[in-house]
Amino acid sequence: MRLHKVYHRLSLLSLSPFSLSSNLNLNLNARFPSSSFSLPTPGHLRTHSGNPSKPAMTTSRFHHLVPVNSALSEDATAGNGSANASATLIEEDDEDVVIGVKYRLPPPEIRDIVDAPTLPALSFSPLRNKILFLKRRSLPPLAELARPEEKLAGIRIDGKCNTRSRMSFYTGIGIHQLMPDGSLGPEKEVSGFPDGAKINFVTWSNDGQHLAFSVRVEEEEGSSSKLRVWVANVETGIARPLFQSPDIYLNAVFDNYVWVDNSTLLVCTIPLSRVDPPKKPLVPSGPKIQSNENKTIIQVRTFQDLLKDEYDEDLFDYYATSQLVLASLDGTIKEIGKPAVYTSMDPSPDEKYILKSSIHRPYSFIVPCGRFPKKVDVWTSDGKFVRELCDLPLAEDIPIAFNSVRKGMRSINWRADKPSTIYWAETQDGGDAKVEVSPRDIIYTQPAEPQEGEQPEILHNLDLRYGGISWCDDSLALVYESWYKTRRTRTWVVSPGSKDVSPHILFDRSSEDVYSDPGSSMLRRTSAGTYVIAKLRKENDEGTYLLLNGNGATPEGNIPFLDLFDINTGSKERIWESDKEKYYESVVALMSDQKEGDIHINDLKILTSKESKTENTQYYIQSWPDRKLSQITNFPHPYPQLASLQKEMIRYQRKDGVQLTATLYLPPGYDPSKEGPLPCLVWSYPGEFKSKDAAGQVRGSPNEFAGIGPTSALLWLARRFAILSGPTIPIIGEGDEEANDRYVEQLVSSAEAAVEEVIQRGVAHPGTIAVGGHSYGAFMTANLLAHAPHLFCCGIARSGAYNRTLTPFGFQNEDRTLWEATNTYVEMSPYMSANKIKKPILLIHGEEDNNPGTLTMQSDRFFNALKGHGALCRLVILPFESHGYAARESIMHVLWETDRWLRKHCVSNTSEVSADLDTSKDKASTEVTEPENKAVAASGGGGAELADDLESERFHSKPRSLM
Repeated sequence: MRLHKVYHRLSLLSLSPFSLSSNLNLNLNARFPSSSFSLPTPGHLRTHSGNPSKPAMTTSRFHHLVPVNSALSEDATAGNGSANASATLIEEDDEDVVIGVKYRLPPPEIRDIVDAPTLPALSFSPLRNKILFLKRRSLPPLAELARPEEKLAGIRIDGKCNTRSRMSFYTGIGIHQLMPDGSLGPEKEVSGFPDGAKINFVTWSNDGQHLAFSVRVEEEEGSSSKLRVWVANVETGIARPLFQSPDIYLNAVFDNYVWVDNSTLLVCTIPLSRVDPPKKPLVPSGPKIQSNENKTIIQVRTFQDLLKDEYDEDLFDYYATSQLVLASLDGTIKEIGKPAVYTSMDPSPDEKYILKSSIHRPYSFIVPCGRFPKKVDVWTSDGKFVRELCDLPLAEDIPIAFNSVRKGMRSINWRADKPSTIYWAETQDGGDAKVEVSPRDIIYTQPAEPQEGEQPEILHNLDLRYGGISWCDDSLALVYESWYKTRRTRTWVVSPGSKDVSPHILFDRSSEDVYSDPGSSMLRRTSAGTYVIAKLRKENDEGTYLLLNGNGATPEGNIPFLDLFDINTGSKERIWESDKEKYYESVVALMSDQKEGDIHINDLKILTSKESKTENTQYYIQSWPDRKLSQITNFPHPYPQLASLQKEMIRYQRKDGVQLTATLYLPPGYDPSKEGPLPCLVWSYPGEFKSKDAAGQVRGSPNEFAGIGPTSALLWLARRFAILSGPTIPIIGEGDEEANDRYVEQLVSSAEAAVEEVIQRGVAHPGTIAVGGHSYGAFMTANLLAHAPHLFCCGIARSGAYNRTLTPFGFQNEDRTLWEATNTYVEMSPYMSANKIKKPILLIHGEEDNNPGTLTMQSDRFFNALKGHGALCRLVILPFESHGYAARESIMHVLWETDRWLRKHCVSNTSEVSADLDTSKDKASTEVTEPENKAVAASGGGGAELADDLESERFHSKPRSLM
């Protein structure tokens, strides 16, 4: 439930692997499954979260990165569009409907945007000479979400498919040749798999000659919907099953498969010896007992879907246990090891070893499977056990303080620049971030098969928390560390092969200070399929240059750049920069990495994107030295009816001097002199900061394309609303001050500034401004209606948490417990102020919400508290939906509910406002001697109410890229 910015796009780009930046906290694996990215598609206006103990990663300036070979989960439904509904959908325009029993459709102008055709995802081959067009479906029908699922150990499993439940999928694969001039050749459809096949986990072989993917079909009488592994010849486009036996199925509960070499895959399969799932006993063998008789201090957040009893443990083992199988393209298969709950498989760069992770009993009833006992082994690629790296015990006692970690070896990976060298980090503070110790983390390296008595070597000591490594060679690696409480992030330069060369700091900055972000080092692909730092060279120049790909945050918005950076002198040369006037451009990936070694500047080739406020994102290849541009896509506008919408990034100030920003959207053709103020919807999400300066920095660009997702607030542009999107709501705690101790005061102050700005601009009127948000934004919405009723006419709160005493061991970015910060927990909880909420509030929640903290019970209880005080409120529970909404029936109904609420409680005020304005004009002509009355009347009567509220208000005293 954590986010620093509200976005309208679900997924603009999918890259594998991720890029590393100077403020990145990420463990970079040595090998990645494919080189792929997906093109922009409309997505949900929803919150996105990262590990709260880690700063947000820098990712090519694209908002959400989802590996294209992965399956999108319930919160990441791919694409929009029409779908055959599994439930009855009706159009009804009855404003008096209070309780309905059928799914309803929003107005056509909204529905048409949501049902716009989806764009494909794209994936480049390892040699950059071919592109896959991965076709995507529309929104899924509710019937798919209604499939039975098992909620076990913090994950949800589709027992029929033996994979995670609610997976999206691709419907087809098209292959295009990338011609030398940058154009695309004709499409070649991958064929051979069954009609109606659902495709997942698309990966390239290292030589780009084959594709591997999973296939499942709709369950029919006598057939199975389990996943099978297929392979396709890229040249012919013909696909076939990997296994000749029809009885070998994929187990994709955790990992699925990986290319060991160009002709062999290591596959997680369902054990052939597995029989029917265990049956739950009608009568339990005894009571459910948990004990803490040894008085261990264990504090955990409100995890959901945990194991509950021995039966759940058995069921988890049943579905999660895999048999590893080596499968060659020639049909040869070989079982590797014994069945176990394998969670990851990672071949070494030289293809001689495999790093395997598994979890095992004893399990836990209070933490999810990520904290279960974990074993990491090294095996040869032909299936011989080499050694055990570690066997970590159950980790129930990881402290809740940010930057606390598991004890023992962690982040175990292969060095990307070596054939078979392992590296990892080990904490020196017992995993407790509150313990002061130096060093805090130590990074070790060791060969896969060390000589007898050979001990691990220390690569580097860190005083902050380890955050990942970008490898280059024995002369260069970049090591990242960070500390959330101070927002400090540091990048070290180390020479792995030269012990006599001392590490030194390259960047030392605040992760919040986006203006000082130097960018992230671009990585190039090696012949082994790993990614290392790209080194560039110039003619007659012996300098060592890196490519720094940056967001380019400025007070005028982001202006992405590409710098040639001398690692030895620190000097920079800007070799590429985005257009500043009309377009927003980004460097997506490096395309000139087919050859080993340093890249000559004249051979540089990059993939870029280009978009504007009204033009969809297109992709280009740019080549040096002539900087020739070749456009490779030409996607149409997804919703031409809004092609001429008006977008402006606005700046204004909070009363304490903090600079704030927001994006103001106005409907196509809007003329304030003719239409006057519009009904306005404010949609936002608070963020925590350590400094006022950082909170006031501008993030985003005014020239970015307005992507509109299935539940986006921007849909109401089609209903002639003004939309204030993502107004910054910074909750600042400088120095030792805790930000949330002044949460309500800063929340209200930020909202007041935003509302005052749109009123002063003449695009909104005080009586017709609504507020809404999802998750922590819903929490914000409820608090604003409780503590700033003078600002908004109504609210829409989706999937929120409203009673912080139900999340007693921390929430969002709060890592104090309820008993350490009782007043803060109580004063932040809108549930405790339910008696103050007098404005209409619409609550929407998924019945199967699995997000920590936002249990469906939160909305149930909040609604009852509101109803108990006579508040005008409505609660909509969406069957089968989780934290984000996926099914077409659900999404359409959410839009209908939202539109109905806005028409009843926001738009309906417009006539009253107009009447007040007419009255004010009459008074202005007859009562020129009474300027106070004229001013009040001109604000529709809202001015006096606003002044009274402000005067009597009582605040509680108490924030790149590669491919």
